[in-house]
Amino acid sequence: MSKNEKREIRGLSKSIRALLAHQKYAIDYYQREYRWEKKQVDALVNDLVNVFQEHYSEEDARNTVANYGNYFLGSIIISSRNGLNYIIDGQQRLTTLTLLLIFLNNLQKKKGNIDVKIDELVYSEKYGEKSFNLNIEMRTSCMNALFENGIYDNGDTQESIRNIVEAYRHIDEGFPEELKKEALPFFIDWLIDNVILVEITALADQDAYRIFETMNDRGLSLTLTEMLKGYLLSNIDDEEKKNQCNKLWKDRIQELIKMDKDEDTDFIKAWLRSQYAKSIREHKKNADPEDYDKIGTEFHRWVRDNEDNIGLKQSEDFNKFIKINFDFYSKIYIKLYEASHNFSAEYKHVYYISQIGFTLHYQLLLAPLTIADNPETIQKKIRIIAIYLDIMLHRRLWNCYSIDYSTMAHKIFRLIIDVRSKTVKEVATLLKRKLEEEDETFRSSRLPYRQNLKNKKQIKSILARLTDYVEEQSDKSSHYQEYIDSKSKDRYEIEHIWPATMKWQQEGFESQEEFENHRNLIGGLLLLPRSFNASFGDMRFEEKVGYYISHNIMARSLHEKAYNHNPRFKRFIKESGLDFKPYAVLKKEYMLERQKLYEEIAERIWNPDLIDIEM
Repeated sequence: MSKNEKREIRGLSKSIRALLAHQKYAIDYYQREYRWEKKQVDALVNDLVNVFQEHYSEEDARNTVANYGNYFLGSIIISSRNGLNYIIDGQQRLTTLTLLLIFLNNLQKKKGNIDVKIDELVYSEKYGEKSFNLNIEMRTSCMNALFENGIYDNGDTQESIRNIVEAYRHIDEGFPEELKKEALPFFIDWLIDNVILVEITALADQDAYRIFETMNDRGLSLTLTEMLKGYLLSNIDDEEKKNQCNKLWKDRIQELIKMDKDEDTDFIKAWLRSQYAKSIREHKKNADPEDYDKIGTEFHRWVRDNEDNIGLKQSEDFNKFIKINFDFYSKIYIKLYEASHNFSAEYKHVYYISQIGFTLHYQLLLAPLTIADNPETIQKKIRIIAIYLDIMLHRRLWNCYSIDYSTMAHKIFRLIIDVRSKTVKEVATLLKRKLEEEDETFRSSRLPYRQNLKNKKQIKSILARLTDYVEEQSDKSSHYQEYIDSKSKDRYEIEHIWPATMKWQQEGFESQEEFENHRNLIGGLLLLPRSFNASFGDMRFEEKVGYYISHNIMARSLHEKAYNHNPRFKRFIKESGLDFKPYAVLKKEYMLERQKLYEEIAERIWNPDLIDIEM
């Protein structure tokens, strides 16, 4: 193509079906990483689910879906060359959509009936060989394993592969139960035909990148945050005050974006929900979105429509809304974000919550805070709510209940209403009573808590808490952060006390399944450095228990030597009454003893009386 020859640029509105069916997309080697985390995956899936539920009714026929409303998912930019479509912008969304389609296809297989044929949107087959439509060679084995059985667990260290496996897990955990049965084919129909993207295609790389730069750097499209700022500033009459508010807003938003590119919108959603949301969409078909839901999708418009309820009537109200309210809550949010990502003694329970993948805590932590609160009061309220969440969420996990967004949003909203603007004493009394009234405890688990492919990260976090507690109570230094650090070269990994190759018939089990259920009990798990864990292989318990003596107390406690020259550990056992004991061999009944021991330790760690200490 000559320098002056006109190059074509096409922009087409396409459904997911039209975009992915019988199409192949590649990615240049220098931008191959898939980096979406739980927050972004949950946001996409929840947006899709919420819009679908606004239209779906149980009485609808399948063909009614054609009349459901559309959902615009943004644009992707493609460079078309050498017969291939290279993704310049949109890889994260297309990868996540592909994972969602794979998950939905697996759901249909579990039902035993493929109501909607969607495999052609994921892969094509020629001469007996399968190739994925999002054709990235290094991902093939992972994507194929997820497509075939929803599982990929080979310990791959590639960033994209780890993130893809995690994203699939987040979809699996977060997809609402009510859409997994009769509504499933309706949702799939709507997703592939009513969800729309704009595909912008250029026939030259330089044109594609120029479009990308224009849309991201110099475009006129405003974010929700910018639209909210524009509305608020336009209602301030005094130019000096307007300029001061503009500077405050701009500087604070930049501070939030430096933490994460979407953190400005996440903060505003958490702030507005915590202080002003009075309603949430009901759990029924055709229910309309309410305050909580609208703030999540269009908070700029919601503020404008609810200015009287918020107290925005005069110019000075808008000035104070930014200069006082926005300033106050954004400062605390930033502190909570730091506490969620970096361990601190002041807000350690906030950090613990983030380690199990819970993302709804910010709005609840902000809910009881008022402008009039002094620093001590703010600290107490945050710590009380963080302790409550830490206990409540871990009880749910131990009882095999979900803590994903779709399951927990209504519960968190009701808690927001309950604690909003309350005093320290009122918050503490209310939340402790709620814990006392709950049926779920660690001793009364409806199912024995065990590891599976979906909860390994949460299991590791809980094992770290159990191990660290026993060590600190035995006057040892805390090693919690070492236990949970996934980036360390010799990171800690989950160790099964029983090897996978053990002959279940010889150990008194009636089936391989019964053996696996006992082997994966949390009581049969430890945390050990990766190098030691790998060296044990399929070594029997009797052979490797001697090596445990050189590791943390939870591992050492299985060996008799742990009780010979460790007076502080022995004192802890005596004072706590916990049934620690060594084992020369490990029988089925001993594993159940160990499970009960872990339950008793959990009851002490996640003790509602901790709330009283903060009052």
